[in-house]
Amino acid sequence: MKVDLFDFELPPERIALRPAQPRDAARMLVVRGNKPFEDRGVRDLPQLLRAGDVLVFNDTRVIPAQLEGRRGDAKIGATLHKRIDLRRWQAFVRNAKRLRAGDVAEFGGGVTAFAEQRLPDGSFVLAFEGEEPVELLLERAGRMPLPPYIAGKRATDERDRQDYQTMFAARDGAVAAPTAALHFTPDLIEALDAAGIRRELLTLHVGAGTFLPVKAEDTDDHAMHSEWGRIEPEVAARLNAAKMAGGRLIAVGTTSLRLLESATGMDGVVREFSGDTDIFITPGYRFRAVDGLMTNFHLPKSTLMMLVSALMGRERMLTAYEHAISNDYRFYSYGDSSLLLP
Repeated sequence: MKVDLFDFELPPERIALRPAQPRDAARMLVVRGNKPFEDRGVRDLPQLLRAGDVLVFNDTRVIPAQLEGRRGDAKIGATLHKRIDLRRWQAFVRNAKRLRAGDVAEFGGGVTAFAEQRLPDGSFVLAFEGEEPVELLLERAGRMPLPPYIAGKRATDERDRQDYQTMFAARDGAVAAPTAALHFTPDLIEALDAAGIRRELLTLHVGAGTFLPVKAEDTDDHAMHSEWGRIEPEVAARLNAAKMAGGRLIAVGTTSLRLLESATGMDGVVREFSGDTDIFITPGYRFRAVDGLMTNFHLPKSTLMMLVSALMGRERMLTAYEHAISNDYRFYSYGDSSLLLP
């Protein structure tokens, strides 16, 4: 399909630079099949779902993966986006023409990395020097990797270390937050529990590739970056049991959805999963696992706009986005939410 089919105009003032306070005070647009849109709030979620439904969250934790440093006299920036092993990461490098394989980059705080090789996509393999865990080095020298549509409008600050982390964050490795879950609070979870709505956790370490624009003119020519994920066998078993009992699996965020779909066979059975996935979901895809999706509003011509169009229909989602824009919904990572129920 032509990428231009997923384009829309978004006024810059609709981009949220800070999350709602408290988090569950965000608005939520409910899209049910072809029924009229419902302007609701995230706090309405217990009334919008049914007892026995399962919300599936991503428990990845965002690491401060944005580094600023030098190679000799040249300034460079690095955004880590995928772990290779204990000391090596793939990274997108700003001012990459000043970095060559074999160079050493200095990022301050005694943090240095050896540029092992340049990959075909232009990114680098960086090997961090020393014996300290890389996570400790990043805590010392790194910044939270805010998306470019936020970082381009304001500086990252200490508040982002909390704001850009979900209440479920437990496993280090993401360089972008699973932002749909940013809306959840202990009070909301308590209300969901009281309504008989269950929850499960999986892990997908979100990479910076999620922010890359689709440069191809046709979706067939776009290559997705892979990300590492895991679904524990007992989690898969409970998800299958919930579906057998008539419950719906509602993915909280496109990251949860993509891993669920990667782990599910054509028979609709969710299986244990551990490894990389580069699943690219576009209209025409037949969903195997999920029955709905809670997600924020996505960028035009993005892979995630294609994903929600696959779930609900392209024209339906473009109309929903028009409604959201005209009704002052806040967009992107720190913005409002939507609940998509085919």
